[in-house]
Amino acid sequence: MNIFIHEWKSCRKSTLIWSLSLACLTILLFSMFPAIARDAEEFKSVLQGFPEPVRKAIGLEIDSIATLLGFYSYVFLYVSLCGAIQAMNLGTSLLTKEILEKTADFLLTKPITRKQVLTSKLLAAVASLIITNIFFITAANIMASIVKTGSYSMSAFVLISASLFLLQLIFLAIGILVSVIVPRIKSVLSVSLATVFGFFMLGIFGSAAGDEAMRYITPFKYFDPAYIVENSAYEPAFLALGAVIIVAAISAVYYIYSKRDIAF
Repeated sequence: MNIFIHEWKSCRKSTLIWSLSLACLTILLFSMFPAIARDAEEFKSVLQGFPEPVRKAIGLEIDSIATLLGFYSYVFLYVSLCGAIQAMNLGTSLLTKEILEKTADFLLTKPITRKQVLTSKLLAAVASLIITNIFFITAANIMASIVKTGSYSMSAFVLISASLFLLQLIFLAIGILVSVIVPRIKSVLSVSLATVFGFFMLGIFGSAAGDEAMRYITPFKYFDPAYIVENSAYEPAFLALGAVIIVAAISAVYYIYSKRDIAF
């Protein structure tokens, strides 16, 4: 419990910054919707001038962009990008900072197991993401109720919003795995940005090319807002794949961390 509290205190400032940033971004994006809905036909005619591969790459659906859920599906791509960076950065720094700050020797001399240390750190990281999502979902719901021009499926809206947390769990797991495999990462932010943007660009290229196989490679395509809007559910295959990645990555982290020599 003491490690959890200490870890939470160390990341609470960044958690607050990320939470407020995502909430402000959400408010800003939703504030654009009334103008789009008001001039829907003109906006659609502008979008038709974009090549189809470009529209697919950035998730633009002309027929639904002027609806609340259609607009939300489009802007959510960029919200999820920011959320993924937060989670990846959090996961990558979780174990790396003990090496860089030379506190691993002090931490591991305490009468606790390595698994307990890792579990406490993981719980603190998940708590950080939960708080961020509370801010985000609250802001999204408030803005949706303000700018809506008609009725919309609340279940689809909630599922799209909740997929941010699921995406973040995947990148958190990937980040922790990277930190345990490469313990001496000099620039955590550089590694996090490179990884997240790499997956993001793979998703864009896959969408532009219409390559369905690419969806299995990048987590950004596991929770397709268009599918959620149509079915009010997640795609079972990709939901299962995301769960497998999380479980496999965390299991590998526990195994490697409990066996390896810690460099002090």
